[in-house]
Amino acid sequence: ALAISAFVPWLITPLLIVGGLFLCFEGVEKLAHKFLHSKEEDDAHRSELTRALTDPNADLAAVERDKIKGAIRTDFILSAEIIVIALGTVADKPLATQVAVLVSIAALMTVGVYGLVAGIVKLDDLGLHLSQRGGAQAALGRGILRAAPWLMKALSIAGTAAMFLVGGGIVVHGVPVLHHLVQGWMTSAGSSAAWLVEQLGNAGIGIAAGAVVLVVVTLGKKLFGRPAVAA
Repeated sequence: ALAISAFVPWLITPLLIVGGLFLCFEGVEKLAHKFLHSKEEDDAHRSELTRALTDPNADLAAVERDKIKGAIRTDFILSAEIIVIALGTVADKPLATQVAVLVSIAALMTVGVYGLVAGIVKLDDLGLHLSQRGGAQAALGRGILRAAPWLMKALSIAGTAAMFLVGGGIVVHGVPVLHHLVQGWMTSAGSSAAWLVEQLGNAGIGIAAGAVVLVVVTLGKKLFGRPAVAA
């Protein structure tokens, strides 16, 4: 990010837009999953997971390799977007300030955000461990095990919405025509509803942009004989 800012600063905005479009694409792909994949494909995948869960020698990471790769790819792009956005806020500052800001944000994201994500992922392990302790700890563990699937579903919905809000917002701010369009909507809505209108505008444009990218990607995969795979 620092090298781009120093040598090709004009490239920052296009890279942000590309990253934003990817996030929108990921979100639309999740929504359109049931239309892109047949019931037979979903049933086969579910049967494969069931067999893996009942086989103590199965490598679940290998079974879920595509989904894991998709998650890592999305996290990488989202992290890069955050770093570039942060760099844009201090682009006119000395190099030492830019380095300090980026290092601080990188450390905060790694320890804070991804540390929290790691904790959420291990919730079921914590619940299982507590449920085997007995007494109040066992009751707490069983409660965690019952709540974890619902928490994961809620986070999945929130994460998809965030893809549209963040990705759409990046696209809107990077394309002047779209930015002026959303600003016009906000002005018409008045100050009391301006924030809500902005978020809805970003999300709507994000969904539309992601749908366009999805169509292009799906057609490209069909032309090259590769089926679309949900991230």
